[in-house]
Amino acid sequence: MADPKGFLTTGRQEWPRRPVDERVRDWDEVYVPGGLLPIISEQADRCMDCGVPFCHEACPLGNLIPDWNDLVARDDWRAASERLHATNNFPEFTGRLCPAPCESGCVLAINQPAVTIKNVEAAIADRAWEDGLVPPRPPDRLSGRSVGVVGSGPAGLAAAQQLTRAGHTVAVYERDDRAGGLMRYGIPSFKMERVHLERRLRQMAEEGTVFRTSTAVGKDVGAKELLARHDAVVLAVGATAGRELALPGRELAGIHQAMEYLPLANRVGEGDLARSPLSASGRHVVIVGGGDTGADCLGTAVREGAASVTQLDIYPQPARGRDEEAEPWPTYPKIYRLTPAHEEAREVRTAPVADADARLFASSTVRFSGDAAGHVRELHLVEVDERRRTREGTRRSLPADLVLLALGFSGPDRTDGVAEQLGLEVDIRGTYARDAGFATNVPGVFAAGDAGRGQSLIVWAIAEGRAVAAAVDRWLSGSTRLPSPIGPYDSPMRV
Repeated sequence: MADPKGFLTTGRQEWPRRPVDERVRDWDEVYVPGGLLPIISEQADRCMDCGVPFCHEACPLGNLIPDWNDLVARDDWRAASERLHATNNFPEFTGRLCPAPCESGCVLAINQPAVTIKNVEAAIADRAWEDGLVPPRPPDRLSGRSVGVVGSGPAGLAAAQQLTRAGHTVAVYERDDRAGGLMRYGIPSFKMERVHLERRLRQMAEEGTVFRTSTAVGKDVGAKELLARHDAVVLAVGATAGRELALPGRELAGIHQAMEYLPLANRVGEGDLARSPLSASGRHVVIVGGGDTGADCLGTAVREGAASVTQLDIYPQPARGRDEEAEPWPTYPKIYRLTPAHEEAREVRTAPVADADARLFASSTVRFSGDAAGHVRELHLVEVDERRRTREGTRRSLPADLVLLALGFSGPDRTDGVAEQLGLEVDIRGTYARDAGFATNVPGVFAAGDAGRGQSLIVWAIAEGRAVAAAVDRWLSGSTRLPSPIGPYDSPMRV
């Protein structure tokens, strides 16, 4: 480490956010442009270069975190970029979208605020692009084998880039009109502006990856036909089947899945629509679900000018700090976190009835009621204890013109017909069954990302994409030099 006492003399300082009253009026990233570089070298210097760096174990990619922290502290951005890209195809994505389990595993976090690993990662990635350190890397020669990758989310893109660089001819099939998957139409641009996605896609195209958008495998092209076209197929279609809430009144108009709502708002940003048909403008919005997707809906509704926005979380309000007995270091703890969207909702007071920021904790939806025209007008809820048992005398209702269900995802969309056409086995969770080598029961067909793992984090999706690429390369060539950071059955550190 550049400064052996850095962790003692320097406090944690995070990427500053733009003022709330400014950022809620636009869709730009919430962070101050250029706000990282003035502080990041000192922040990287807080890394202790531990003998046993648990941040490696907490990150499924196995990122070489102490290495590139030291290089940033020494102002060696080229070497830092090389170390970072050695394990992560898209650090500018994870530096913005990953919840940073690596920071929970930081040894410094035992008794001090962790190193700002995520911010250092984003700074290296951005500086690498600014300095021209991320050129396309086309293969020296082609293998004569071709691979079809279905889905262009983080798992599909990582698999495609690795396989292209290994010399295989790769075509990525995406059912939407633009590549990017949920990073394109599910993630709001105030979390990650599309420029970061677009330049990676250009890099991949220049390396030789072919993108076939507006092509729904199973419908526009049969799954068996696709397999006949290629020597191997990787299914990286994500887990887009939203969980339902089968309650009285669910049939009312105005109740939508989060992934019906968010893509329309993002299409406005892409210039496809002048206004979203599900815009929250002037409406009382209730979001059912306390996770990241719900927070994305919250930030979007605030920017659209909702009359009010309330987010319901069935879990009790978490503590501010780690419970050392239930969730000891270095596991990722469930603690109270204030996302930029929740900070915005708190400051603009969009939900005056909420417990904290815009959230009502320990709240379970009971039913919906509507008007004579069949449109939702109220959501009825009840408080529950930690075992989800109803607390007597706590029933209440909230005004609701727009209800968004953000309850997570149960597996791949089964309406595309891919599983039936190929005869794929599906496990009890609704995801594609696979063996220890990411292979399905159909020879030549592999599954990666949320389609095989179930709903997970972007960092796990990229790790799966890299690992499945190694498995496919080995299957096609008999051996591989591609890294395989995880296996299909690996899971985050837990008690």
